[in-house]
Amino acid sequence: VLSGPPGLGKTTLANIIANAMGTNIKNTSGPVIEKAGELAGLLTSLEKGDVLFIDEIHRLQPTIEEYLYPAMEDYRLDIIIDQGPQARSLRLQLPKFTLIGATTRAGMVSAPLRSRFGMTARLDYYHAEEMRKIILRSAGLLNVEIDDSGATEIAARTRGTPRTANNLLRWVRDYVQVKADGKITADLADRALTMLEIDRDGFDQWDKRIIETL
Repeated sequence: VLSGPPGLGKTTLANIIANAMGTNIKNTSGPVIEKAGELAGLLTSLEKGDVLFIDEIHRLQPTIEEYLYPAMEDYRLDIIIDQGPQARSLRLQLPKFTLIGATTRAGMVSAPLRSRFGMTARLDYYHAEEMRKIILRSAGLLNVEIDDSGATEIAARTRGTPRTANNLLRWVRDYVQVKADGKITADLADRALTMLEIDRDGFDQWDKRIIETL
């Protein structure tokens, strides 16, 4: 199970794990799996060695979890077909697979489900230097020209979250393409983010209203 606040890269990490294993990954989320048949369809579509990634795993319904337990423990799926006197159980053998769950609320993952995972890892907010490196890498992928001071300026306002960093980078990129020559510097990044009313601590107008209310 990968836990931590939104935007820290849990989905990205799951894909990195699958890539390192040299296998395919199937992505879904807890709220999407509403019926046992939907879970069965996912599990039976897996091939040996595949990774099944369930985002928001804390939102799985208890009845769905019950079907997932034997799949996690013994790679089998027990399905009840029909109802009443005609009801019968069908057991399906599944290929060996890896299950990765992600959650922003680790405390809401049921104890029986959590105990069946072999490993739990928590992702925490990134440090400013780590964010600077992430921004420089993202700028390279976006073909955005940026100097080190510009990356540092943006990093200071991301509150340690890569998703926020990428969103702010795109905003600053658009700003400098209109207002300057397209290269992001510290001064231009400051102007662009000030226009968004994001201060040097990463707080926007809504954050400030909440703080003022408290």
